Amino acid sequence: MKLAFIAAQTETAQATRERLVELYGDCPPKNADVLVALGGDGVMLECLHRVLGTGLPVYGMNRGSVGFMMNEYHEDELPARIGEAHSSVLHPLRMHAVTASGVVEEAMALNEVSLLREGRQAAKIRISIDHRERLAELICDGVLISTPAGSTAYNLSAHGPIVPLSANLLPLTPISAFRPRRWRGALLPSNVEVLFEVLEADKRPVAAVADFTEVRDVVSVAVSEDKSIGATVLFDPDRALSERIIIEQFTV
Repeated sequence: MKLAFIAAQTETAQATRERLVELYGDCPPKNADVLVALGGDGVMLECLHRVLGTGLPVYGMNRGSVGFMMNEYHEDELPARIGEAHSSVLHPLRMHAVTASGVVEEAMALNEVSLLREGRQAAKIRISIDHRERLAELICDGVLISTPAGSTAYNLSAHGPIVPLSANLLPLTPISAFRPRRWRGALLPSNVEVLFEVLEADKRPVAAVADFTEVRDVVSVAVSEDKSIGATVLFDPDRALSERIIIEQFTV
């Protein structure tokens, strides 16, 4: 089994990479059977973006802090562990953003696409689902739509629901909603297209963020799940992603 190792820039992660390369060798990712990510969830997300659509699976080991997407670190018998791992295929959200100057930007998100106010005033955003207006005006600090895998990240911090991988649902969650004050978001079928339109964009500028990509001064953002491409992540049998998502719902 040919392994490629990618590590975070921390001292711990880099030292771990050197040790594992001594034990198992290293090859360029394009020639590898598996990409091994060493660090926290940030480096895992970077690696998943790197392999989107290539078919190269990613196996992560936690050398960071939270490590929700990572397996526990053990250096022994790594190829055997990888061979026994369970796989989950994650499909990204595709963001199509239009700026006030007419520039069109596209980006992929494996966690979430979020709209965030840029200035001191709250954003005003209209929300349509499959070309049908559902919320004429949301006054808020922002709003996000997440993948099931990303539902335990920013979405959960914004008090959105955790969604199992098999649910085929996308959480739509407001961030500090002012009006309508009691709206707590929605669970949407994964095959819909969501359109966010920024109202009073000159007065209340908004940025759109898809994982690592930020687009400022947007006037509209369309988001849909892209089932045509995916990224495969590998987990030890006792650490399957679906099981972790269930466990997270009972964590207090």
